[in-house]
Amino acid sequence: MELIYKIEKNEVGKTLHSILTTKLNISTRLLTKLIKNEKILVNHSPYNTKKAVNLGDCITIDFSILEDNNNIVPTPMKLDILYEDEWFLVVNKVSGMPIHPSSLHYTDSLSNGIKSYYDSIGLAKKIRPVNRLDLGTSGLVIFAKCEYIQECFIRQMANLSFQKEYLCLVNGILTTKTGTICLPIARKNGSIIERCVDENFGQSSITHYEVTKEFKNFSLVKCKLETGRTHQIRVHMATIGHPLLR
Repeated sequence: MELIYKIEKNEVGKTLHSILTTKLNISTRLLTKLIKNEKILVNHSPYNTKKAVNLGDCITIDFSILEDNNNIVPTPMKLDILYEDEWFLVVNKVSGMPIHPSSLHYTDSLSNGIKSYYDSIGLAKKIRPVNRLDLGTSGLVIFAKCEYIQECFIRQMANLSFQKEYLCLVNGILTTKTGTICLPIARKNGSIIERCVDENFGQSSITHYEVTKEFKNFSLVKCKLETGRTHQIRVHMATIGHPLLR
């Protein structure tokens, strides 16, 4: 789990610290861990991060720091892994399965299955789901195998280069076949789960939608999210008069 980078002409004279934090976007917290564990080499040797780099220097960063992931119980289960490499894996989550363990799902969440899988391949890393899906939602969940890749995905979600699309069945036939819903969402008073549109205290929430198929009295709608609020699609579609069937 290594990242290798060679210094280019326009980077000569910059400090190694500057290259690591600005060019490679390694967070200060992660950088501290890497330095402490001597996981950063220049030309295959330890190097002071305060020193300047030279043309052609080869930086090697090893992210295979052992991590304690015993906070999650390993539960063997059949995982539908659609893609995997040394940095991350993509798993198809079924409806009815939570991503995270909880008091009600202490051993049967997707993370429990991932912990068991990590144990089977000897990967001592924390369980890091990049995206979230509701209990009743099926779809793809990305698990980052190290902190650096998780940070990369978080930046992509922030600048919208990481896009999330959903297919949902809604009641009724939409008059406007494509559109954008911009309605702020907040937690409903008296509930820790339910969400609602709240013009005064809600967070900015943006959903782009497109009707892909129509049936007798319901529609299949593709939704693309610019924001990732809890129950965003459910709340937005209900607000425009077309609640999800489930």
